[in-house]
Amino acid sequence: MTGQFNRVDVTVLPMGWTNRETGSFPSEVSGSWSPALSPDGRHAAYVSDRSGRPQVWVQPVGSELTFLVDTGEAPVAAVQWSTGGGWLACLVAPGGAPRHEVWLVRPDGSELHQVGGFSDGTADNVRWLPGRSLLALTENLTTALLIDAVSGERSVVARGELISLLDVSPGRDRALLRVGPRGDRHIVVRDLLTGVDEFVTAGEQAVFGPDGETVYARTESGELPALIRVAKGGVEVLAASETDEVESFTITADGRTAAVLWNVRGGLSELTLIDLDSGARRPVTPLPGWVVSGPSWSFDGSALAFTAEGPGQPHGVWVSSATGVEAVSAEAAAPNAVRPTLETFAAHDGLTLTGWLFRPAGDGPHPTVLWFHGGPEAQERPGHGPLFQSLTDRGIAVFAPNVRGSSGFGRSFVNADNLGLRYAAIEDVRSCARYLTGSGVASTLGIMGRSYGGYLTLAALTTFPGLFAVGIDVCGMSNFATFYEHTEPWIAAAAVSKYGDPVTDRELLADLSPITRIDRLRTPLMIVHGENDSNVPVIEAEQVVRALEARGVPHRYLLFPGEGHELLHRSSRADYLRETVDWLTTYL
Repeated sequence: MTGQFNRVDVTVLPMGWTNRETGSFPSEVSGSWSPALSPDGRHAAYVSDRSGRPQVWVQPVGSELTFLVDTGEAPVAAVQWSTGGGWLACLVAPGGAPRHEVWLVRPDGSELHQVGGFSDGTADNVRWLPGRSLLALTENLTTALLIDAVSGERSVVARGELISLLDVSPGRDRALLRVGPRGDRHIVVRDLLTGVDEFVTAGEQAVFGPDGETVYARTESGELPALIRVAKGGVEVLAASETDEVESFTITADGRTAAVLWNVRGGLSELTLIDLDSGARRPVTPLPGWVVSGPSWSFDGSALAFTAEGPGQPHGVWVSSATGVEAVSAEAAAPNAVRPTLETFAAHDGLTLTGWLFRPAGDGPHPTVLWFHGGPEAQERPGHGPLFQSLTDRGIAVFAPNVRGSSGFGRSFVNADNLGLRYAAIEDVRSCARYLTGSGVASTLGIMGRSYGGYLTLAALTTFPGLFAVGIDVCGMSNFATFYEHTEPWIAAAAVSKYGDPVTDRELLADLSPITRIDRLRTPLMIVHGENDSNVPVIEAEQVVRALEARGVPHRYLLFPGEGHELLHRSSRADYLRETVDWLTTYL
């Protein structure tokens, strides 16, 4: 079907290409992420796209020697090192799609073979069980499995709708399961002999302690997530705050130390180590970037790996140990990168909203682009953004807000856009625009976003025609009916609590679908999509392109073969960056 559209054929240019009219262009540089340490902490495996696509690399900590572990042509999303040291579990995204396969390979690159996510299924929540060559994972959010890396035996732990396996006790008689749809997930301990579930807490992350009885969990039962310990003596709060969220945690295999990752001050990171015996705590300092993710212990607890990034600073892998914080694979931040400021303002109904503002040099007002993140239960944070830096270089400001529905601001805020409340989230877009023009930041306005942010872009352009001079929709939903019909079954099932039921809420979903009012869209629009996207299938883009062609609205369609819901190849991201900057500068 796509051949009938006036699609842009992009030409791959070398990294760091120069535009003769506008000067140097910040290139899409490589990054490294998903660190996993060998059991003794002396080697790190991680994912890097330094070769052009995400692949697995192994590197001695403290050395610049790097070794590629070849897992084939498909991009790799994540890697984990077995607690016995003999295997790497690689989460692979065939065709760049959201569907994942799990492949095992030796750290020297031998014995590569697939163990999960076969056929058209997907595998997620991969975890090596401490001290055993057992891999826990979930397929299709319906089947919880244990896989013996030596024998290849696959044993089903549990089945059910919208379940995910978090951990299994050492005796293999109890399992920690996450159950429920988006926005309403909770954790249970299932007795594998009787099938009886015991409720632990609302939330999505939990592990057993070494005794197989104690449970450590990130609870979402309160307004702000916290870390708790659940034992026979009751529930103990280990880490909590009245202003900040516990974003994630990881426990050493011996159960002695917890690393707690905090989300503070609108999206910055802090990392704290807690002695689980004495309660003593100390921060990991200095953190090498504004935003940290993916903390992971070595099996012996001697080292903690994590990813760090910041404005002008790509994802990099770092290790914290008794000797301090050391870079494994990381680039320094660009010295001239624009550092954003956190802005606070009121929505139409008085709700407090925030956003990160990237200002170009010189006095304003400036042409300004509004950028909306995906999710919607995600958060815009001051990490690495080549697009934002490229636009500010050209005198265009970027404002990246967190409208209602975003994470990082408590349970009430993340649920404030569910179902019929989505109209208020769309109205938040206009509140952002009014703040930018009223405060003297913006002269003219553009709007763009990806995934749910692409939906918000389309919704705003059809709800507030004339408000924006230009738009870019990156893999956004345009029609909830076709989204539910064509997306992966497990994605559709999990989305009902957030967007609505495609049958019982059909009228609401139709009214919220931008395609219903597409005749009101007259803003020049670029549509970007990955051809293999099975999360938000390409039909969502095709409907918009057809409608704009029929009405003669200026548009450009940028379709990426071999890519899915995210652009995983550096060449694709470079093309996207070039085309996006060209489109925005043309109309702003």
